[in-house]
Amino acid sequence: PAGSGGGAGSPAAPSGVIGGEQLGLEGTRVQPLKGAPALPRISARSWIVADADTGEVLAAHNAHRRLAPASTLKMLFADTLLADTDPKEVYRADPLHFGRLGAGSSAVGISDGHDYTVEDLWHGVFLASGNDAVHALAAMNGGLDEITRRMNERAVELQAMDTTVVNPDGYDGEGQLSSAYDLTLIARAGLRNPEFRRYAAADTYTFPGKGKGKKRESFEIRSTNRLLVGAPGLERYPGIIGGKNGYTSKAGHTFTGIAERDGRTLIVTVMNPAEGDRLSVYRETADLLDWGFDAAGRVEPVGELVPTLSEVAAADAEAEAASAPRPADTGLAAGADGGAGAGGAGTTGVGGMGVLLLSAATLTAAALWGRRLFHRRRPLPGRPRRVAPRV
Repeated sequence: PAGSGGGAGSPAAPSGVIGGEQLGLEGTRVQPLKGAPALPRISARSWIVADADTGEVLAAHNAHRRLAPASTLKMLFADTLLADTDPKEVYRADPLHFGRLGAGSSAVGISDGHDYTVEDLWHGVFLASGNDAVHALAAMNGGLDEITRRMNERAVELQAMDTTVVNPDGYDGEGQLSSAYDLTLIARAGLRNPEFRRYAAADTYTFPGKGKGKKRESFEIRSTNRLLVGAPGLERYPGIIGGKNGYTSKAGHTFTGIAERDGRTLIVTVMNPAEGDRLSVYRETADLLDWGFDAAGRVEPVGELVPTLSEVAAADAEAEAASAPRPADTGLAAGADGGAGAGGAGTTGVGGMGVLLLSAATLTAAALWGRRLFHRRRPLPGRPRRVAPRV
């Protein structure tokens, strides 16, 4: 049953919680207004409902609880690597690239010595949740250790501070953890990449099999996202545009689902339902999506999905430049060569370079300091905050 947050008698919230103080509290957090629908009964250990456009968190349960993510972590793998890959590039499968696959790993079915395009491999990652496809793409881009390092750096940039990557494919590893909040933050970042959206929305794909030339076989792979393709006893969810599921014995069933309706895009993450069968994670996600669309304008947000550290730094630099006193017009605003003078466009340019040249160490330090930044509660440029009307 749903609880509520923010009222009198609520326990004191921990300070410095990314996304807002309520998200650091145990239990269910929701702030209904008059006429708001009741939350559905959800058995998952952790879940969250958020608006992808405004970043508002509409409701959550143990949002920052660190849990094993399973293959939902592949969203971070894709968000980290997709922009650096060429769909037409060809990979030749080498057995040495798969020596660290975990026992019983999910696989799309890559055959040694055969060629695959990067396009094939990304479909293998998103549809079949293929750990072999992850290892192939990692081999093309510096190896598993390099990709693990980059994913951890990307998590810091996203302010996904509950997330620690050990295996890029999501296979259980000592200390590999994330949270419903972080996975939702990662999904939102992924949605900004059209290729991420395209792969996440694909339901089927013809994948190359064994053989050579015209005799090469192929087989159809089908998305393991059951809200996208349906299953016996479970209908495809209306408006579903993607997501990523996962399962390991340690993580249980995990899922992030993304759906659109009436101009709104919601992201729901559900981690490890305590009841039901292997489809419970999808049913509970669908129930939360239904609630989120129905609750539009009838709940106060209990938190927000924070911007990236680079966006925070850019917004701060812009605000600082806008508030800086301007020198009197003495004719020195521009140099004789037409370049920017002191206080002119050159100042803004330097600020931009400062953002672009952030090192990994700087980002890490900024992340720790950035735990305070989200309290400013301001929307990103071009993303106006929806204010729930009081009725």
